[in-house]
Amino acid sequence: MTNRAYNFNAGPAALPLEVLQKAQEQLVEYQGIGMSIMEISHRSSQYEQLNEETQSLLKELYAIPDGYKVMFLQGGGSTQFAMVPMNLLSAGKKAYFVQTGAWSNKAIKEAKLFGETAIAASSEGEKYSRIPDLSQLQLGDDAAYLHITTNETIEGTEFTELPDTGNVPLVGDMSSDILSRPLDVSKFGLIYAGAQKNLGPSGVTVVIARDELIQDSPKHLATMLRYDTHAKANSLYNTPPVYSVYMVNLVLKWIKEHGGVAVMEKRNKEKTSLIYSAIDNSGGFYRGIVQPEYRSLMNITFRMESEELEKKFVKESEQNGFVGLKGHRDVGGLRASTYNAVPFEACQALAAFMTDFQKRNG
Repeated sequence: MTNRAYNFNAGPAALPLEVLQKAQEQLVEYQGIGMSIMEISHRSSQYEQLNEETQSLLKELYAIPDGYKVMFLQGGGSTQFAMVPMNLLSAGKKAYFVQTGAWSNKAIKEAKLFGETAIAASSEGEKYSRIPDLSQLQLGDDAAYLHITTNETIEGTEFTELPDTGNVPLVGDMSSDILSRPLDVSKFGLIYAGAQKNLGPSGVTVVIARDELIQDSPKHLATMLRYDTHAKANSLYNTPPVYSVYMVNLVLKWIKEHGGVAVMEKRNKEKTSLIYSAIDNSGGFYRGIVQPEYRSLMNITFRMESEELEKKFVKESEQNGFVGLKGHRDVGGLRASTYNAVPFEACQALAAFMTDFQKRNG
């Protein structure tokens, strides 16, 4: 496989080559049953076994304690922006948010449709170049939950410490950094993540929720938008995204086979340090957007002195086999997304390209 691109797409993103090869091998026939996994009933014993195994793998890798439910839903993280307040924000309560960028703002916008919201802390005044200081975090007695976006995919910031919310449930959008580093799940009431960054292809969204938060959803909600519907049915209330769950299963096995989440973190630090070093040692030719202590291990954002030079960088990078280095359309600039499946060699190649580009254009 010598023609594989250096894939730095933000999502859908790189998948492990070993996983893709395994999926290719099993595409036509799954485990000797004479059919593809895409052809079988979600009520079949084969799919029920896959469903249970995938939940168990996630629980094992993240050391998810008893009293939590793992669900496989549809609609991406964007649907969770609505489902969380619909299910958890009751009358007389407020949803509190840490405002850290584009994705937290989308979550805030949706929550306002269903109840009262409040900003507990914000880095908007600093153009989202950092995570706000939460050491003096204060939540009102009316707090239904505190919502954080643990990694802002567009801005490139990442929480290095979780806030202490006391008895208030902590809700985390972990779409772009789930399984990239060890995590104390017990600090959260609910975690959600679209799969298309670190878990697999698009089409399935993982929700990890404390049982008591989701056991009785408000009765007026549509059936499909109730967490208790999916919890009670073990994610099999309706036809699930079978192939996406299958791919998540393969990715989780790949993570386990390569040493687990702690090893993922070590690898991520090693490979992203190559790119951050190219930025920091460029004498200002490349300019990191995020304050160093809040830099993401998943999304490296940077600028150059002009948009014309950035366009030239993107064009030449594409000619050299790099994909996905153009920044998000809302903020511009440049971005390299370095998820678990992005190999060390790709980051090594990008750092070398950046150094060479600077020599030729600096």
